[in-house]
Formats: sequence, C-alpha cells, structure tokens
Amino acid sequence: MNRLLLFLLLIFTVNASAQIFRPGQQVAPDESALAVQYYQDGDYEKAVVLLEKLFSSPNNEAYFDLYFTALIKLKRYEVAEKAVKRAIKQNPGSDLYPIALGKLYQERGDIQNASKVFNDIISRLPKDEFKIRMLANNFYRFENYDFAVQTFKQGRKLLNNDQIFVFELLNIYRFKKDKAMLMQEYLDAMGAMPQLLAQAQSVLPLVFDDKSDYENFQAAILKKIQKEPDAEIYVQLLTWNYIQQREFDMALRQLIAYDKRTKSDGTMLFNAVYTFVDNSAYETAIKAYEYLLTKGKENQYYLPSKIELLNTKYNLQLSGKYNVTDLDLLAKDYQVLMEENGKNKGTLFAIKRLANLQAYYLNQPSKAEIELEAALQLPGLTLQDIGQIKLDLGDVYILTNQPWEAFLVYEQVSKQFEGQPIGNEARFRSAKLSFYQGNFEYSNGQCLVLKSATSQLIANDALNLSLLISDNIQTPTDSSALKMYADAEMLNFRNLPAQSVKKLDSIAIAYPQNSLSDAIMMSKARIFIKTNEFQKAADILKKLTETFKDGIWTDDALFTLADLYEKKLNDIVQAKLYFQKLITDYPGSMFSAEARKRFRTLRGDGV
Repeated sequence: MNRLLLFLLLIFTVNASAQIFRPGQQVAPDESALAVQYYQDGDYEKAVVLLEKLFSSPNNEAYFDLYFTALIKLKRYEVAEKAVKRAIKQNPGSDLYPIALGKLYQERGDIQNASKVFNDIISRLPKDEFKIRMLANNFYRFENYDFAVQTFKQGRKLLNNDQIFVFELLNIYRFKKDKAMLMQEYLDAMGAMPQLLAQAQSVLPLVFDDKSDYENFQAAILKKIQKEPDAEIYVQLLTWNYIQQREFDMALRQLIAYDKRTKSDGTMLFNAVYTFVDNSAYETAIKAYEYLLTKGKENQYYLPSKIELLNTKYNLQLSGKYNVTDLDLLAKDYQVLMEENGKNKGTLFAIKRLANLQAYYLNQPSKAEIELEAALQLPGLTLQDIGQIKLDLGDVYILTNQPWEAFLVYEQVSKQFEGQPIGNEARFRSAKLSFYQGNFEYSNGQCLVLKSATSQLIANDALNLSLLISDNIQTPTDSSALKMYADAEMLNFRNLPAQSVKKLDSIAIAYPQNSLSDAIMMSKARIFIKTNEFQKAADILKKLTETFKDGIWTDDALFTLADLYEKKLNDIVQAKLYFQKLITDYPGSMFSAEARKRFRTLRGDGV
C-alpha cells in the first residue's frame, strides 16, 4: 500500500469509527475494525464483504474509498461501476464519484473515456477557490496527479491569480519528481514569494540526480535574470546553484556583477561569503573580501571585511601543508591590524590568532607567551575570555618547557569554572599533559573524574584516554609502548605531524606485541586529516573499523569516516553507509544521535 492510500485509510478509519455509534446504525463496532484490519492485511476478499455492508448503511460514505479500492484490487469492475453510478445518482453535486468512475475506466484501460470524464468535470469548474481545491484534492485522492495539476492551473485562470495554489503544485511536482515543472514553479513563484528560497534549497537537491539538473536549472535562472536583472532573489538562487556544483568563482562573479549593477553597499555579497568559507572555498572568499575593501573605509563592511580577510587567510594557510613565509606575512598583517586599531577586547581575536601562529607554526612560542600574558591585562574582558586565554597560555607553557606553569594555569581554570565546560576542558588538558609526561596513574585519575562531565565530548575523550591507559599499563613492556605513543601525541601537539607519524610507526618495531594498534591507527588518521591527506585517512579508518570491531576507537572511527566521505571526499553513498553502520552496530555511542540526524538528512527525510 502506498503512503497516499495509507493516509486515506487512517482518515476514513477515524471517520468510520465516529459513524458506528450513531443512533439507528446497524453496523457493529467490531465489523468496522475487522473490515479495516482485513484491508490493511491485503485480504480484500474478506474485506469487501464487510465494506459493502458498511458502505450500504446510511451516512457511511466514509467507507467508499476502502470499498471502491478493494473492488479494484479484486478486479470486480462491474460491481465497482454499479456502486459508483449509484453513488453518483444519490450525490449529484459531488465530484468524488465521477472521478472514481474515471479512475475505474483507467483501471480497465479505457483511457479515452476516463479523460473525457475528467475533462468534463474540470470544464464545469466554478470560480470558487474552495471548490477548486476540493476537486484537485479528489483527483489527488485517486492518484490522478496530472488532472490535479490541470485543476489548479484552470483555477488560476478562473481566479486570474498566478500566485495561488503554489504550495499545492510544488507538492505534486515534487511527489511526481517532475523536475522541470518543479523548477519552473519555484522560479515563477519566487519573485513574489522570496521566502520560498530556503525551501527550494532544501527540496531541489533531493530531486536532482546529477550535474545536468543543476545546469538546466542554471539556464532557467539566467533567463529569469535577463527579464528581471535587479531581482535579488534570482541572483541568490543562481549563487546557490553554482555553489552546489562547487563553482565558487562563478558564484562570486554573479554576486560582484549584481553589486556593481545595483550600486549596492555590499550587504548581499558580505553575507554570501560565509557560504564560501563554510565550503572551504577560501581563495574565493579572499577575492570577495578584497573586492569589498575597494569600497573604501567609509563603507560599513570595510573593517569587518578586513578582519574576515585575515581570518580566511588564516584558515587557508592552516588547512593543509603550510608555507612559513606566507604565515609570517599573515602574522605581520595581524600586527598591522592591532597597530591600527589598538590591543583591546575588539582585537582579542587577532591577538589569539597571532599567538597561535607564533606558537605552533613560526617556532616563536616565547613571543606567543608574551602576547597572551599581556592579553590577560586588557580591560573589559569577561571571565570566560580570561579563562580561555589562560587555557591557551597553558598550552604555550608546554611548548616553552614550563610544564609546572601549565599545570598551575590549568588548575586555576578548573577550580574557577568547576563543573562548567571550560573547567572540564582545563582538567582534561591537565590529564593530557600528565599523559605526555608518562604520569599515567595521575592522568587516569583525572580522566575518571571527567567521565561524568556535563560535556559529552569531554566525557567521551576522558573515557577513551582512561581505557587506553588502563589497557596498556599491565606490564613494563605495555607501559614502555604507551610512553612511545604518548611521545608521538606530544609531537602532534607541537604541530610536528611528520615526526609524530614516524614515532607512531616505530612503536610496532620496538614492541611487536603491543596492544596499541587501533589507537595508533586513529592517531595517524587524525594527523592525515589535519594535513589534508583525506584518502590516506579514510583507508586507515576503514582498516580500523574492519579489524577492531569491539575497540574503544571503532565508533569514533566510523563517525570520522562517514564525515570524511560526506564533507571531504564527496561520496554521499559511502557516507550514508558508514553513518548507518554506526547507528546499527553501536547504538550506545555518543556519536549515534548525530549520525542518525546526518543520515536522515543525506537520505532526504523530513524535508
């Protein structure tokens, strides 16, 4: 039974249930329920006997759909025809029964007479919005979607309103997967109803099959823009369409052309750039911000564009293998920004970004330490600002070989923000530092406290570290292998990925019988993701999930693998496969709720 019939079944079951208690009714309640049950089970022979009795009783028109459909399923066309024609005589003002007669002709293969019946009904359509909707709904009820569309279109002519019945037609076109008409209806309606943009952006990707659909839509949008060049909504739609094809420069070209043509202040373009950044199209975003800067300092987006330009360059440089010379120039840009605008709460982001570059990329951790210590003295900072700066400073103290200072800072923050996310983060960083130093017992103790943290991510990370330690300190050999693993993690913390991978690979050589294989694989995968070597990471994660089905990292690996396929390797089929595997095989994982949400989105549910 298709979902339409199921929907109708529920409606008429409720209606029928209400009917059986009317005075003088000769139908027993159990007969009604039994008839419905037979119908649901597909036992039409038994269902039709009871449904005939129910439909023949007074005021039980609600059973018509079930009775008629059961007769059609049994191919009892003559009985169905008599029942329909009798209903037409008894209800001369209803369109339902003539449509059912047309449906019967269709089932018999008599398309000519069916069309004649349907067209006759539509030709007598009154200039009445309610009756137009009722007729279209009756066509939809009997799965005659083309005639439902015809009814709505005729209704538009009668009412002289091209904007009416938009949502009904969109629903039918989507249900039929009529891509051409769905695109056209969105385009025709969106000029007057720009709020449809978000819906179109959600629905169309679920209907489109490949690049050719986006190209066809692009051609249709361009025709609209030619007719209405100043309509912002169509430029937004075209930009979105280019982004779906990952043609970011083409999207930017359209946005700049529109901005110049309308002599805009840049609002639309500035808002659109975030989409480029979200899609890691950093180079396109940089071009957009550079264009916005040409509007001059008096423009409201000048300073925000300058700030976001630096942030985008920062993301670009740190998104994979970086060039120290370029990072040095970026650091100078942040310094210029602070010189022009001062060091204050408004430029705190620049101070932190500069310190991060100095500490992890430019081999200048001492300078980063000075920047962050000075930042703590800035006026107007919130307690959260100060706590976060201290966490960053604690990390830098590790780089400048001051582990005791790092411990003190982490301890300050964990006590000041006891039970809060930032406090739990400080305690976990303290546990990680102990781990790096080989103080496994203390690290494990800190992790056990964090297993009940309110932040699920911190709790999960703490649990994983605790299990890692517990499973690998049983013998001196295990502890020695774990110390090598901790050294490798420390190298990764210092942003020395190649050295970290080399250290991880050497563990198996030094300790062939170690039990760290899954942890080593997970660490290497994360390093490769950080260095934009996505296929390498995927290959390792696949092996991990296949080899260690009960490991502590397996659910984490499955989620990371699915995320990689969705966002980096652009393979939705594989992404759905691994999200589903996580949901099915590891229902208790902290990742299962998010995996379920992402899987349903990729499958197109709920839109």
